[in-house]
Amino acid sequence: MDKTEHLTERRLADAWAELQNHSDQGHPLEADAYRLAFADPEFLLRRETRGIRFQLEMLKPDLDQTEQGIENTIVVFGSARFPSPDEAQTSLKLAQLSGKPTELVTAQRQVRNAYFYDQARLFARLVASYSAHRRLEERLFIATGGGPGIMEAANRGAHEMGAPSVGLNIALPHEQNANPYVTPTLSFKFHYFALRKMHFMMRAKALVAFPGGFGTLDELFEVITLVQTHKAKPVPIVLFGTDYWKRLINMEVLLEEGVISKEDLDLFTYVDEPQAAWEVIREFYGL
Repeated sequence: MDKTEHLTERRLADAWAELQNHSDQGHPLEADAYRLAFADPEFLLRRETRGIRFQLEMLKPDLDQTEQGIENTIVVFGSARFPSPDEAQTSLKLAQLSGKPTELVTAQRQVRNAYFYDQARLFARLVASYSAHRRLEERLFIATGGGPGIMEAANRGAHEMGAPSVGLNIALPHEQNANPYVTPTLSFKFHYFALRKMHFMMRAKALVAFPGGFGTLDELFEVITLVQTHKAKPVPIVLFGTDYWKRLINMEVLLEEGVISKEDLDLFTYVDEPQAAWEVIREFYGL
């Protein structure tokens, strides 16, 4: 590190240390015209500086991933509410002891949905196993929204194989922390959904969507739309859980009503096994 770079970093550190000391003393942070602009949260959080915040959310995860060799990802979406099989069984036992019918119904549903947690975990293990002995530029890394449920399962599968994985989390009214299986240096937190979704697509070589709610649907259809309109390069889009997806959305209706073309139905593939999902990706890229 040359002297100029060291001096710049020292000044940055001093500026933030000053703010931290101010906070530690219990003083409210008030506007200060003399404070350095880049170290002034009051300034950076103004409506007029929103564009700067966009740039920062764009740059930070991009630079960090590039420095760590993360260039190709397999993005896994799915419900944050699906527990692991162990958690589901514990909930079921408690519900049975409670004797409350509503709790029992909920617990039985959790046991049923925990199947998808396990499938996401196994799929991630397949991806990590493929990449384990390949050159860095040839590896595929699991990337998720970094939260619980299906996201945790995919990060967990990669972690179990000793592979790093990415978590692109989002600040929500009800705080959502990163799951414990995301690689700490690849765990990012976003304020803007739009920037987060852009990062999902920037390195994605495939999308695997497990059953999920509004968030999963939002992410899935944005990707389908980007590929359909050629705003993004073609990638495999895999819908895991045929029965769930076909009950949720009747894609044939879109074709029957003329709002999509027949070839648009080829943009995605239904699967029901981790190996089948992986084979779709392998066949697409000739791996």
